[in-house]
Amino acid sequence: MASLPPSLDTWLAEAKADPAASRCGMYLFHNGVVRETPKAQVRTGEHGGVDATGSVGSMEFAYDAAKVEAAIEETRAMPGIAYVRVWLNEGELEVGDDIMLVLIGGDIRPHVVDALQALVGTIKSTCVREVERPA
Repeated sequence: MASLPPSLDTWLAEAKADPAASRCGMYLFHNGVVRETPKAQVRTGEHGGVDATGSVGSMEFAYDAAKVEAAIEETRAMPGIAYVRVWLNEGELEVGDDIMLVLIGGDIRPHVVDALQALVGTIKSTCVREVERPA
């Protein structure tokens, strides 16, 4: 069963109260959500369990916490990055349910954008298991 995600407003307030906030000129969120369009339709060469002509009704989602923590630590070491926070859901998720939230804070836009893209990419490619179920 899906968990309720944390409040983005609360996360941002906590980030701005963090000792690292004085080094942050930008914060950027990623909010991944279960969609009905299957991976096979939108990403060449990828298949998440539903073929390109079908629709996703739900997704089984799991993650390796140690791999996620390692990815977070790598991101914290990137140039200009001062704040990183991640929440991942787990279990059987329905279309529209939140999969993940990621918040990155850093000095300048290029550093923050690059860090967000790298972290979400690493999480999606090496830390999680997503199995789409047909509608």
